[in-house]
Amino acid sequence: MVKTAVLVSGGGTNLQAIIDALIFGEIKNCELTAVISSNPDAYALRRAEFAEIPTYVIDRKIFANRASFSEAIHKKLEDLDIELVVLAGFMFVLDPPLVRAYRNRIINIHPALIPSFSGSGYYGLRVHEAALEYGVKVSGATAHFCVSEADAGPIILQKAVEVREDDTPQTLQRRVMEEAEWKILPAAVSLYCEGRLEITGRAVKILGEPQDGPA
Repeated sequence: MVKTAVLVSGGGTNLQAIIDALIFGEIKNCELTAVISSNPDAYALRRAEFAEIPTYVIDRKIFANRASFSEAIHKKLEDLDIELVVLAGFMFVLDPPLVRAYRNRIINIHPALIPSFSGSGYYGLRVHEAALEYGVKVSGATAHFCVSEADAGPIILQKAVEVREDDTPQTLQRRVMEEAEWKILPAAVSLYCEGRLEITGRAVKILGEPQDGPA
């Protein structure tokens, strides 16, 4: 079983999608060991507690800078012997030393089809505002591995979502979550834990049969 930690900051809808997928057996070979929040008031912590998953708070506000915050997260991950890290609505960019230490072991979900509407400044509702301002007909979500540059890591899965003429940023955000994020994030976690991801440079190949260990 792959010991997995989910990092959160807010409501935890993507965390709930992972929890639900685990309950229904859609994620294989995964042990959800911990939920770690940057915000002590995050509702995601309650979701984890309801599911009887151990929770930890590493409050971003008490750290002087990103480096010390990331270092605290790194130590907690090591203390828990975590193999896979999942960013599910985690609102902070991790420091390069942590990202390098967990190379190809940090999965993030982004609410657009990378490389569109991604990178620095593109998060939350702003992503959907930008998609509508540009006039795209299709948006979606991307599950990818993290690298030091925001939203620039190897892509694991993508799923497209139609943009409707009467969409607002809020309606598009909700539909992207329901139709894409909540589906491909649990799927990406399962593929990793089943050892079905082969990474060569930027390319991620999905293997047909489970392997002996994780990618």
